[in-house]
Amino acid sequence: MNLSDLTRNAYMLRGSLARRGYMRWWHSFSGIQPQTGETRTFFVEFLVLNPGLGGDSPILGQHPYYKKRGISPSYVCVKAGVFPDEEGNGGRQLHAFYPVSSLKATGSPLVMQVEDCFYSEERIRGYVDVTKEESRRRSLMTDAGAMEWDLEIHKAVSCNTGILAGTFFQALNALESYWHGEGVKSFFRGTVTLDGILYEVSPQVGNGYADKHWGRGFNRPWFQFSCGRLFSQRTGRELRHSVLAVCGCCPRFLFLPLRRKLLIQLTYTGEDYDFGFRPFVLSRCKWETKETNKRYIWHILAKNKDAVIKISGSCTKEQMLELKYENPRGVKSRLPLLAGAAATGTIQLYRRTSGGRELIDTLHMQQGFCEYRQGKT
Repeated sequence: MNLSDLTRNAYMLRGSLARRGYMRWWHSFSGIQPQTGETRTFFVEFLVLNPGLGGDSPILGQHPYYKKRGISPSYVCVKAGVFPDEEGNGGRQLHAFYPVSSLKATGSPLVMQVEDCFYSEERIRGYVDVTKEESRRRSLMTDAGAMEWDLEIHKAVSCNTGILAGTFFQALNALESYWHGEGVKSFFRGTVTLDGILYEVSPQVGNGYADKHWGRGFNRPWFQFSCGRLFSQRTGRELRHSVLAVCGCCPRFLFLPLRRKLLIQLTYTGEDYDFGFRPFVLSRCKWETKETNKRYIWHILAKNKDAVIKISGSCTKEQMLELKYENPRGVKSRLPLLAGAAATGTIQLYRRTSGGRELIDTLHMQQGFCEYRQGKT
């Protein structure tokens, strides 16, 4: 549902999750290079891993010393980078690691500061610089380069998962990972400098997105799809305040995994359509992934009592970047987590009627954001 809730976007890991859990705040946005007109899509993420184990230095789970002794990781990581261009070139991710003790954070609304990097609900700024020597250290899981950003954010549309991410279900550890999309439709304004090249970011450029994940581990399969650049076939115009957000989740009952499900919200010209948000109910949703030599393709069909939605989206492999993480146990998955910001596709939205269904509109997607890791479905 399109409902802002800053308490869910706050800094919070309780009980055992503080010692084996994570929080990650993700932002993606596009910028234009003024001299050349080149458009690139960037990302900035704040990741906190096992804060209850923290000390005065970051504990890197992939470092041979800690890995050999089975010591769980604990740190704050600022991840910044850029997705590959249309030819599949130039994608990279840059990591800066800090001890948990260096993080200063408020409650709700959240304000975070770790050295030169700052986060609030209305602004992010920071700087990451990784040398070639540092990029050769496997424990850092990073490329080489430098990126600086200073951006204002307006989070226009939210995706609130309701009771699924409420305190009751968190206390039950009902989900492996929780999700809150405070800014599934966001407008960014400011500047990004990548390796000395300035890019200007404005609300008119690209598909702005911001959300948060937290929990005991990462979903498997990991699937997420969002698009805020929707064009109506009925009117022929871009829908500036409409957005699609899709996220997979792994529900549990008495610590037993249940069938994976998708949470889907389409905000269309001021009206919200959501699917799969009721807990422990097998939503009427079919999800299929196809892989070709050049693309990943997703087909989704979902129904509720009022509407039906058909989603077909894809992203070329060369425009996807492998994002590198370790989970709270210090394990780095052998299966790649691929992310891209150039997904395209269509959405068909139907209204259910007594005689069947009636097409409301067909929407064409551009510059969609997607994340995908294979796993059991």
